[in-house]
Amino acid sequence: MEEGDEYRRWDELIPDALGLIFRNLPLQEMLTMVPRVCKSWSRAVSGPYCWQEINIEEWSTRCRPDHLDRMLQMLIMRSCGSLRKLCVSGLHKDTNFSFLADHAGSLQTLRIPRSDISDSIVEQIAGRLSTVTFLDVSYCTKISGRALEAIGNHCKLLVGLCRNMHPLDAEGFEAQDDEAYAIATTMPKLKRLEIAYHLVSTESLLQILSSCTNLEFMDLRGCWNVNLDDKFFKEKFQKLTVLGPLVTEDYYETNDWEEDCSEYSDDSDYLAWGFLAGDGGDYDDDESYEEMWDDEGRLEELELRFYEGADAGLYGWPPSP
Repeated sequence: MEEGDEYRRWDELIPDALGLIFRNLPLQEMLTMVPRVCKSWSRAVSGPYCWQEINIEEWSTRCRPDHLDRMLQMLIMRSCGSLRKLCVSGLHKDTNFSFLADHAGSLQTLRIPRSDISDSIVEQIAGRLSTVTFLDVSYCTKISGRALEAIGNHCKLLVGLCRNMHPLDAEGFEAQDDEAYAIATTMPKLKRLEIAYHLVSTESLLQILSSCTNLEFMDLRGCWNVNLDDKFFKEKFQKLTVLGPLVTEDYYETNDWEEDCSEYSDDSDYLAWGFLAGDGGDYDDDESYEEMWDDEGRLEELELRFYEGADAGLYGWPPSP
């Protein structure tokens, strides 16, 4: 080995190795900085190895709906069918859910809280979500027991369900025992169940407890119609941890049971980005986009731009096993 060649060059690393490294970066840097380094890095962030886990939940709560639609489609396309985890909030179009389901062959964790999804669209796409093991449809006010029944009938591997409601949203609802009965009859493998602020009755909850014998954790905060005390749970279900129905002020919402989503969401307060999502062929080492960002890392009054090249499949990379 010649002097100076002792270490392998970063730009010579194989794409899946680069993907493992880049997945630790915030989404903003993945899309706007890494592609500017060199052609091989640009190709790597355009390929599936960086996008097996996608978390844009925080960003999606403050972006424009049209930006969210385009971002979601771009990142899912880059995953090339290898998407395992998706966290996004506030999806509002039926086409978004259909597109997601069409590319969900490897999906295991799906978090879509606050989304404008209906019973009918859930019934249409549930059959394509059969690999999902953890689902979060909290604060989705347009679905009912019909949707949960469809999910339970098709997602046979489901072990975690989050179906929390906001106290104000729950005010206008009648009893939600239909959802509880759907859970009890179609989701026997559940280990974690969150139904905070649901208007479920004691009877329907007992049916869940009777049917879902693998339960390890239940969140019942704000389920005021449930008349079961701590003594009952300790005597009958010793391995089950129950939170609520009384709300504890010192409780902070965490989810240690399900592995945290990858840190693809940035904590800065930017509102929109100029995306450099090309195929690497237009790489220009001289062109700089640093002036587009203000001191706080956001774009002010600048139109969102997508540089959408051919998708990652162009490079012939097979999905990771």
